[in-house]
Amino acid sequence: MAIAKMKLVSISGDNEYLDDVLLRFVDLDCMHPEPASKFVDSVHGLTTLNDENPVSELLNHFYEIVEDMKLDVKEMKSRDKDYDVKKMQETLDTYYHRYSKALAVRKDLEKVIHENEDALVQVRNIESSDLNLDDLFECEYIKIRFGRLPLDSVEKLQYYRNHPFVFKSFNSDQTYSWCVYITTAKFEGDVDNIFSSLYFERIRIPEFVHGTPERAKEMLQEEIDSDVLQLAHVDEVMEAIKAECSDEFAYIKAELEFINHTYEARKYVVGLGERFSIIGFVAEDDIEKLKAIYADLKEVDIEVRPAHSDKRLSPPTKIKNGWFARPFSMFVEMYGVPEYGSFDPTPFVAITYSLLFGLMFGDLGQGAVLMLVGYLAYKWKGMRLGEIGVRIGIMSCIFGTIYGSVFGNETLLNPLYETLFHMEEKPIEIMTSEFIPILLIVSIIIGAVLMLISMVMNIILQWKNHNIGEMLFSHNGIAGLIFYGSLVGGAGLQLGLGINVFGNKLYILGLILVPLIVIFLKEALIHKLEHEKLFPNGFGAYFTESFFELFEICLSYVTNSISYLRVGGFVLSHAGMMMAVTLLMSMAGSGSLFVAILGNIFVMCLEGLIVGIQVLRLEFYEMFSRYFTGRGIAFNAMNN
Repeated sequence: MAIAKMKLVSISGDNEYLDDVLLRFVDLDCMHPEPASKFVDSVHGLTTLNDENPVSELLNHFYEIVEDMKLDVKEMKSRDKDYDVKKMQETLDTYYHRYSKALAVRKDLEKVIHENEDALVQVRNIESSDLNLDDLFECEYIKIRFGRLPLDSVEKLQYYRNHPFVFKSFNSDQTYSWCVYITTAKFEGDVDNIFSSLYFERIRIPEFVHGTPERAKEMLQEEIDSDVLQLAHVDEVMEAIKAECSDEFAYIKAELEFINHTYEARKYVVGLGERFSIIGFVAEDDIEKLKAIYADLKEVDIEVRPAHSDKRLSPPTKIKNGWFARPFSMFVEMYGVPEYGSFDPTPFVAITYSLLFGLMFGDLGQGAVLMLVGYLAYKWKGMRLGEIGVRIGIMSCIFGTIYGSVFGNETLLNPLYETLFHMEEKPIEIMTSEFIPILLIVSIIIGAVLMLISMVMNIILQWKNHNIGEMLFSHNGIAGLIFYGSLVGGAGLQLGLGINVFGNKLYILGLILVPLIVIFLKEALIHKLEHEKLFPNGFGAYFTESFFELFEICLSYVTNSISYLRVGGFVLSHAGMMMAVTLLMSMAGSGSLFVAILGNIFVMCLEGLIVGIQVLRLEFYEMFSRYFTGRGIAFNAMNN
């Protein structure tokens, strides 16, 4: 449960072995490479490899083809050094050309089927008549237009009653009126323009349709059935093409992505004339693994140096955590990455977050559900939040057992207490006038303890980073620890044991006033440690600025402490909401089970989310702000 110790590694060799090195370099999961630009800008004669990527355009073309073909390309691994880009492009174009031709035929068939189906609807509208369609469309002076008109446009036809046309609606659906209009050849253009302005969609009767409407209907149906069969055949052809090219496309994808990756990796290669070098950081435990990967390349040198041996580079942070703490790194990363050489706060976050959540959301039944949902979310969706759900669900179960709450039932566990602990009922009754003040006081105590621990962690961190001034004089350093600890300890002695330490002048002077003055003079004292002037800008300006800073610091001690009242508040809120659910169950009669399920779901979703956010807020604002900066660099390997 710490930050991995790093080594600075360089992989060097003659340029003729670069491709062999890159073939393995792109798959490394243990090295954090540094861009070559960090070195060539500071040393004359060094170069970066900016060779043109020969496959980037083809790879983009491949993705476009796969998307057009709706092809699910399986994953495979290919590391073929003797690749033929031209052949891969020809293969892609050949298959895509065949697929595109079939797709064009399919679109034409779909269009024809759609047009014939519309025509069939119109023919059915006039099938009761004895008209001969050939005679109808061969009229020299009369023009006939079959189609459909939006329903709101039908009402607008009244504005054109003086124009020479006859309109007939056969039937209507929710959107259109299926209709026909007739006009003379002389006014054909004017009338067509009117109906076009009303969004009339003309439906043409195909030329192969002849005779009576009954006969026309049969001919159209036969044509539609034939086209549908042909469409199914085209679909089979398209699927056959996709199946035929599946393996080749998988190989091409793997090869192109690999080649593209190797050329992207060249930005990490420093040119040293006839030699090259790749520089990066590797965890100390992975050094032998890296050497084994290149063991057979005798001409390639691997040099290992201390992490801080190159002042141009800052070592990255690679976090290693155990089972319980591992998923909580997500919360830490939301705030920032720990600096290399400091410490990883993830275990502390894991413990405090789980304890605070369990305390605020204590219910044995709901905690078990949270564990189950979290486990399924992690297993099925790979959600890190699901892993966190398992951990905090465990804590909810533990505190739920202490509270004696199972899905809001406050008496279900009484037999357990009687059997195991010889207690008549649960040890804690939350919603009582005697317990509520105790709960709120305990919340403040929890907050004070966590704040003091955060200060201790900051002191240790500043000591490791050799920031002696911050360690000694900061409000989160030793001075702040003594000041806040004395206030909290004095209040505890006064309220708990009746010992009035605040009446002792030495206590007030030595443990409260002196640390407060030290915090006020922090900047000046740091200047003194660095052998500089105490007040470089004058005492007046320093006094004004430091006075208001001190006031803000004192106010933050109070507000941060009071902020932990939310812990007790949410304990009461959860108990109150479950009491409301229980009351609704008693009023529901036969529907009490349904109310219980719905009520518990509502409480778990709403309050669970709110409690999760509030605990995260306590972590970030009341604890992280005292000891964690998050200015580190995350460890990123090439294959990430």
